[in-house]
Amino acid sequence: MNKAITQGLVLMPPPFSAGLNLWSRADGLPGDGSYQAQLNAVYVPSDQDFEGCLELLKTSSVQKLRCFQSIPFQPGLYLRVTTRVKALSGALPAVRIAGWAGNSSGGNVTSADQQGDLVQLTSYGTPVTISAIVGSGNRQGVDMTWGATPAYGHFGLDLTGPTGGVVRIEDFTIEDVTNVFHDEMFNWVDVRDYGAIGNGITDDRAAFEAADTAANGKTVIVSPGSYYIGSHLTFDNPVKFEGTLTMPATARLACTRNYNLDTYAAAFGSELEGFKRALQVLFYFTDHNMLDLGGRRIELAAPIDAATVCGLTSFTQRRVIANGNLVALASSAWTPETATATATYTPTNSYELTGVSNIGTIPVGALVTGTGVGREVYVRAKNLATNTLTLSQPLWGGAGTRSYSFKRFKYMLDFSGFTQLSRLEMHNIEFGCSSVASTIMLADTGAVNVFNDCAFNQPKDRAITSKGSACQDLQINRCLFYSSEEGLLAQDRFSVAVNTNSNDVKIRENRASRFAHFAVVAGQNSMFVGNHLFSGDGSEVGVRKAGVVITYPASKAYFTGNYIDNCFIEYSNEHDAFPDFSSEYTFGATTITGNIFICQHCAPWFSWIVVTPRGPGHSISGMTVTSNVFSARQGNLDRAESIDTSYATLAYNSFKNINFSDNTFNGMNTNTVSPLYMEHVQATEASTWAIDTGGRLPFGGRARNLVSFVTEGAVTDSGGTKHYEMPYCEVEKGSGGQTVNLRWPAAVKGKVQALIRGDNPI
Repeated sequence: MNKAITQGLVLMPPPFSAGLNLWSRADGLPGDGSYQAQLNAVYVPSDQDFEGCLELLKTSSVQKLRCFQSIPFQPGLYLRVTTRVKALSGALPAVRIAGWAGNSSGGNVTSADQQGDLVQLTSYGTPVTISAIVGSGNRQGVDMTWGATPAYGHFGLDLTGPTGGVVRIEDFTIEDVTNVFHDEMFNWVDVRDYGAIGNGITDDRAAFEAADTAANGKTVIVSPGSYYIGSHLTFDNPVKFEGTLTMPATARLACTRNYNLDTYAAAFGSELEGFKRALQVLFYFTDHNMLDLGGRRIELAAPIDAATVCGLTSFTQRRVIANGNLVALASSAWTPETATATATYTPTNSYELTGVSNIGTIPVGALVTGTGVGREVYVRAKNLATNTLTLSQPLWGGAGTRSYSFKRFKYMLDFSGFTQLSRLEMHNIEFGCSSVASTIMLADTGAVNVFNDCAFNQPKDRAITSKGSACQDLQINRCLFYSSEEGLLAQDRFSVAVNTNSNDVKIRENRASRFAHFAVVAGQNSMFVGNHLFSGDGSEVGVRKAGVVITYPASKAYFTGNYIDNCFIEYSNEHDAFPDFSSEYTFGATTITGNIFICQHCAPWFSWIVVTPRGPGHSISGMTVTSNVFSARQGNLDRAESIDTSYATLAYNSFKNINFSDNTFNGMNTNTVSPLYMEHVQATEASTWAIDTGGRLPFGGRARNLVSFVTEGAVTDSGGTKHYEMPYCEVEKGSGGQTVNLRWPAAVKGKVQALIRGDNPI
């Protein structure tokens, strides 16, 4: 590029033959004295080395020579100023190219380098070339860096050293050498051409903005160096970082045309700092809604407090983080915080602990454990002034003052500092927790947060944790969860993949292996579709834990097309401050359809569907279990479903609308069906025929209703006489009320086909 050609810039100063009145004895400014008619200056039209030249006697310590002509200058321009000088007699001076830099208002730009390097003359009669490159950028090869402010210059030279020497000076040439540094054919501009210093101290923000303004669609090049940017900076053009930036933690870098991890990692010199800076910007500008990690590996030695990094506490617009690998490195920063305290619980104030001792040591987000505490209860907030903790769920253990333990896990990405965060999505991210870190803690409130196609590798304690209600409409799709407890027996495992506290959770097509629990789900309207949950171990007669725990009794949850492998679905009311039944909705409102349930080497009392009431009086109202396969290997099971009576049992006489049908059973001692079709053969005459359901009704329930029956063949007495009278029935007879009696007017024998329910159908 040659701007003298492309922009018509007049760069050459006048020759000395045009008159010494065109050359200044000072800075070349209007009013400065010229060399016209000066006794120490004369034009020499012919010299053996020069065609024409100025002969000058040095009479001052710094003898200046500047052209009065204003030579234009602009950002991105590089000029080579050249002359030749030879000493004739007297003291030998030193010589340097010099110039006076002027801004658009006519003032001197004092920050510009206005002298070149000195060249000492060492002999007489030999021409010495004196040259310097003047440019806007602080680049290698530039002798006089002027920055982006100067608009013109008065160029010439200085003679320094002792006076009395006589020299001859050839006409000056000023060349545009911009093409040495960059070419207009290249689609970029360099920040150094606009005054960036790159020393890590000077604030280069203005130069960066000027370069971005000038780019006009070209790429802005941040050439090698360390640049300090003191406040927010936005690039409206593509940017390429060869150098690095330092910025205050609260200052944001917005690269609107290439917003991705590669750009930010290059800008800040590491994937980790680049990720933090890119995450910060994700929530602040609207040019992009996705941070693409480009498949890069980001190593974390400590948790990332997303709210602190971003400087925000609330955000509800859709944003996506995608395509990368976050890996936790072993360090003490991942060690959970622990505390113990006594506190008082009052069921009527069900979400609070009051009178908490040592409250200052209890971190928000800590897991709460202790007598009467259900699974996955977290500290949602604390009030130091009132010694009160707000909990994510009520406690079931009743009123009292007790000792509680608190454990705050450390998460790779911790969003708990957000009071509200909605519509955050993570796609195709592999979280390498390395058995040292947990993965994600959600914000306090929010909705429609999404995880798609992610892998959670060996989270130490938890994968996705909700301490509040940001799990409303949480969606987890096609993710892989690999436990850090693969080698432990099932009963010794502690880790939990997911917990939720709010409604409308959708968990679909995931695979999880060997967690204590895959999901602990409070709230209603949850969907589990197409998941594979595996929780086996190598024991011969193994204990198993729940794969999914539903803690809201009337859950309205449905399970469809899942593969439930060596774990079970548990229905509990452990998050109920009043766990005894008292006219509220009880267990039920759930559908389990088209699933595969298998187990191996399990204790015979293992079941795949378990109800665990924490108080008496509860029953089941609305449960459909259809078209499933229940298969036990290496040892039969008692039955597919059961009641955990550790705390209470169910009220069988209140069962309603339970449908167990069209299921396949392998390796079961008792196959559960309701309505239950039974064939009863009365081989000897009796007036009472006892039809025993044999525990085949759901949960070993009572034979509450005889829906229908029909005799097959004749009913006869001992003499072979046929009887046509109708019997009446008695339900809930025999041991456990599991028998239906048919009462005949006389002792008869025969066969009946009966349809029996263990519930009231409505």
